[in-house]
Amino acid sequence: MDKATKLFTNADRGAISRRTLLQTLGGAAIAAPLAAVFGLGSASSAFGQGRCMRGYGTPACPLDETQATAAIPPVFKPTGWHTVSLDHIAFDVADYRSEAAFYIALMGWKLRSDDGKQAVLDMGDWGTAIFRQSAPAATAPPADGGGRGGARAPSNASVASFCFDIAPWNAKTMEAELRKRGLTPTADNDGKGFESFHFKDLDGFNVQISNGQGYTKARKSAPANATLSAPAPFASTGWKTVWLDHLSFGASDYKKTVSFYSNLLGWTPTYDEGSQNEVMIGEVGDAIIRGGNSFDPNFGKTPNGRGGRIDHISFGIQPWDTDGVKAELEKRGLKATIDTSTGDEIHVAAFKSYHTSTPNGYNLQISYVTHDNRLALPNAVKPKALKG
Repeated sequence: MDKATKLFTNADRGAISRRTLLQTLGGAAIAAPLAAVFGLGSASSAFGQGRCMRGYGTPACPLDETQATAAIPPVFKPTGWHTVSLDHIAFDVADYRSEAAFYIALMGWKLRSDDGKQAVLDMGDWGTAIFRQSAPAATAPPADGGGRGGARAPSNASVASFCFDIAPWNAKTMEAELRKRGLTPTADNDGKGFESFHFKDLDGFNVQISNGQGYTKARKSAPANATLSAPAPFASTGWKTVWLDHLSFGASDYKKTVSFYSNLLGWTPTYDEGSQNEVMIGEVGDAIIRGGNSFDPNFGKTPNGRGGRIDHISFGIQPWDTDGVKAELEKRGLKATIDTSTGDEIHVAAFKSYHTSTPNGYNLQISYVTHDNRLALPNAVKPKALKG
């Protein structure tokens, strides 16, 4: 039994107590009234989580289980590479300083540098975020984190790229292997030891891989202690960002995209739900790759048929207090839209999180997930048919 299977088996056993509690309260029929009483609705449909989790052969998931979860041939031969750390995630935003100030105050990130065009922040000792100044996107799709029932502000923030450190690293060999798989790598080195390549994934998303000598090295060698010129938007929460809970990664064909990243960068799939697959990015974090299903071109297409888009990111924070996190968000004038993905009342849900919006309209998700319970979400939404 592999690591992922063991985690799912243990979590499936542990989920019984949650179901038992709901049954004691009166069963599934009481879940919606309870949510209404406490003002805690479900955001599962709003955030597109697991369209097949409630069953196959349904309007939301029209394929049967066999069709929906069928495997595809690998998009190419595995490289044998492994993702070992996160160098950075790059955001394009209309006002990079306001975005940086927000994350510093809310999420406990530390400013490493600000050169007038971009701000570089440490999320902790495990990752870096770069907020780059860009023109406002007047026609950008709205962020999903603004809450239900009402107009949402257009998003002037987007994830432009990510960079992961890969091992084993040999620039000459890696360039040859990338080209062998039909990719077009472009070297991006600093002449001081940092080496990397940029290339596009199947949907044209900008991927960068590196040798661990960039921001990963900087986080270990020098503290981030710069001062941002923009004022803090509110008092610090005192939270620490401890985990990359998940990247919500839209793909035109999620099966092929899962195959791309698992065979290229060593990401580990959990299970194929029929509309998505959560993959483990080594010991770095997770990504939910969702979108169209290869066996039904008309099923589960990404909005406007677009793939290669990270529509939101969920970060695990500590300390976590379900009511306290909501109160701290609202105290700062931020919306706290509950997302348990399963529709369970948040205090008994297997997955607990809130969505909110950043100053530039990006959908930020905050959850209780850490490395130790990293599969809380995929376990919670796993269809009964797949649990056996």
